[in-house]
Order: sequence, then C-alpha cells, then structure tokens
Amino acid sequence: MTQVRIVDVTDDASFRLIPPCADPGFDHRSCDYWEDADRGSKAARASWLEATPPPPPTAPAADNPFTPHRSEPDFNPFAPTSRSSGPAFNPFADEEDVPVDNPFAPTPRLRPTVGEGGPRKLGLLGRGLAVFGSYAKLLLLDDVAVAYAQFGPLSAFPRAQRLRDLYPQLPDAPLPAVVTCIATTPEARGRGHAAALVQDVCADLARRGFAAVEAYPERRTRPDATSAATPEFWATVGFNIAVDDERFPVVRRELR
Repeated sequence: MTQVRIVDVTDDASFRLIPPCADPGFDHRSCDYWEDADRGSKAARASWLEATPPPPPTAPAADNPFTPHRSEPDFNPFAPTSRSSGPAFNPFADEEDVPVDNPFAPTPRLRPTVGEGGPRKLGLLGRGLAVFGSYAKLLLLDDVAVAYAQFGPLSAFPRAQRLRDLYPQLPDAPLPAVVTCIATTPEARGRGHAAALVQDVCADLARRGFAAVEAYPERRTRPDATSAATPEFWATVGFNIAVDDERFPVVRRELR
C-alpha cells in the first residue's frame, strides 16, 4: 500500500527531496522569482544547488607607516565578547559587582535554522524558520516527492506584495499569507496530490494565526511555466476569485 506523507522543508535532507520542475528550464531549487521583485528568476541554475561558500575574510585596515607595527589587536576591556553571553570584563568594578551564574534562570533557547553553508535557495526557505516556521512543504509517495508548495507571510515575497499593491480593492488588514508555488510532477498529475498539499498548507497557516491566504496565478501561459497554477485549480480547493484580472487574477480563501 502506498504511503502518503507531507513534510516541511527545513534542512538539507528535505531540500534534496524537492522534485524537478516539469519544464527543465525552471527549477524550484534555484527559483527566487517571488523573493526578488526586480531580478528574481525561475530559471534552473545548477550553481545554486551547491553549498554556499563562506564569505571572504575581511581585509585588514591599511598599515600606518607612522605607527609601530602591532601583531595583535588592541585590547578593549569595554567591548562585548563573543566568548560569553555576559558583559565584558570591567577592571574598575568591585569584585562583588561581578555577575554570578543563576542556576534558576532559564537557559536561552536555541532557535531553529537550516544551518550555514547550504544551497542558496535553502537559505531563502529558512529565513523565517525561527519566527514563522517553514516556507515549503512536500507531498511524498513512498518517500518520493511528487508535489511541492512554497508559501509564507506576504512580507517574505516582495514580488507578491508588489503585485497585490496593484489592487486597492483587496483588504488591507489583516494581511494574508500567500502560496507562491504549487507544482506536481508530470507522472503524478490528476491524482489530487496538489489539492491535498494545498489543504495541508491552509490548515497549517490557520494554526499559525492567519485569517486568509491568497495566490496569484497567471492566465494565458503554459501550464508548466506558471508557478501558481490557474484560477480553475484554486477554485477546486476552496479559493474564490478576489480580483478577476484578465492576466493576473487574485484568488483568496478565508481560513476558519
């Protein structure tokens, strides 16, 4: 019996499960179309699948020929240190002023992240992990991903915000969450997987406190070239057309 699971994309292992786009010229794993309103692209970029190299070291300040050479940086007793969560050592403080450990104070909670040095797109998907939660989900059939969805708060996707600003008739508050991408592999189409994934995303967004969710599909384009499906698809999963624009309609669903 086929096992169906829906998982969040929150680390490198789940990121590697994202299926390829139906059109090989595009790639979910290197798409920043919605995140970058000016230069974003859906294009397949193989370099984005590799680990992000660490930033180059900061160049030292130019030597001053009129000062003696120093092999060690100046010590500043008042500068904060990365070695401790406490204040910097103050040589003028009384001994009793030195803070002591409090065994009853709660230990600072580590916030979830996707880690450092991973693929660039994984970094984009993990930007809100500590506050919002995941920005993407996968539907798996026996551990093989057949559907992918990207979503999040409107503030995470500047292109969606810019498009929405074109329609003043949309409600200003509360701002909705958005689903920017929904896709199914060609082999798995027609079986309701995308619809099931959208329903799970909507239920998750409701739990996160959103009152509504929107999507911005395109008309008059190839099915494999649009990231947000068609208005007809959204109608099947409980969305209504909020703006019946000829080219860029807006669909919206109130979350109960």
